[in-house]
Amino acid sequence: MFIGPKGALLRRSGFRRIWNKVREDVGLPSLHLHDLRHVGNTLAAANAASLKELMTRMGHASTRAALIYQHEAQDRDRAIAQALGKAFKVARDGHKDEAPGTQRARKI
Repeated sequence: MFIGPKGALLRRSGFRRIWNKVREDVGLPSLHLHDLRHVGNTLAAANAASLKELMTRMGHASTRAALIYQHEAQDRDRAIAQALGKAFKVARDGHKDEAPGTQRARKI
């Protein structure tokens, strides 16, 4: 996620010193690395990342932790409902001369 001053990956042993300096330099002395992780995964969830994608990003094997980040995605309900409404309208308009979906499916 971060590179060192010479462009290489940071070693675990030197990370804290560099992290603390950067936080001070940008005026965020109380920002924790976990805060960035939470924001990043919350934004990913709000931008339609699947549960599996969140699990992969976080390195978790269970859905329990990934579900924590889904709470912020609840405001997407309106956008999802609108998108479904548009999709249903397109499907309906494309099949006006046919039987309704359930009746059409039964014929298959």
